[in-house]
Amino acid sequence: PEASARFDGRKVTTNRLKEMKGAGVPIAALTAYDYTMAQLLDAAGVDLILVGDSVSTVMQGLETTVTVTMEHMLYHTTLVRRGVERALVVADLPFMSYQVNSDEALRNAGRMVKEAGAEAVKLEGGRVVADTVRRIVDVGIPVMGHLGLTPQSIHKFGTYQVRAQEEQEAEELRRDAKLLAEAGVFSIVLEKVPAALAADVTESVDVPIIGIGAGGGCDGQILDAAGIDVILVGDSVGMVVQGKETTVTVSMEHMLYHASVVSKAVDRALVVGDLPVMSYQVNSDEALRNAGRMV
Repeated sequence: PEASARFDGRKVTTNRLKEMKGAGVPIAALTAYDYTMAQLLDAAGVDLILVGDSVSTVMQGLETTVTVTMEHMLYHTTLVRRGVERALVVADLPFMSYQVNSDEALRNAGRMVKEAGAEAVKLEGGRVVADTVRRIVDVGIPVMGHLGLTPQSIHKFGTYQVRAQEEQEAEELRRDAKLLAEAGVFSIVLEKVPAALAADVTESVDVPIIGIGAGGGCDGQILDAAGIDVILVGDSVGMVVQGKETTVTVSMEHMLYHASVVSKAVDRALVVGDLPVMSYQVNSDEALRNAGRMV
């Protein structure tokens, strides 16, 4: 049931993510900054693709996210949107693009949707941005929240260590999550907080909680795709790409084709290819021959 719920071919929307939370289906989210990676992640069945302001540290070679501009984010979001058909595309609003006042925040959120094709925007903070969130949502732009370690505030924190370890900060995070949910966010990212706290917050709000370094008790997980060490070219291509109900019809030729496409696009990560059904079960000679073809 979980596999069919994820790979049923439907376009992922904010409502779809809420359905997945309700059904207990884990939400898979990754970051992308360009067309090629967006295509790969979308074809792999990723539910949410975030165009993060982490583009600064991943693509631009900078130490923090605070120097990223609206123009940078509009450019990278446009590239990612071109490569995506199924996943929900969310774009970060960069530092100082929404903090000054709600008029400027609304204007920049609108640009991200209208000019770059984002389907939602993400911004950092709790109580201080709740009114801004409400105003953006009220005009029809979905908003994703972000609590815990908020990288745009790194100069305030002075460290990337785990947040909300003390009860006072933990209680503030709980309140902020509820305030954001009441303001209308469709989801919240919890970054680098204790696993027990993240699980507690996940249970306490109706919106999906996506964790990054927050334990396994969240509704989903997000990672930076640029840091992925292993990419599996799975026989789930049968459901994700071919629209089939199972993986059993996938052939060696299908797997060789898709493994070749992925390998050509990947420089750093280890690429692993699934051997499809009946390509290795008959006897060890055939298994060895097909494993050799995959390599």
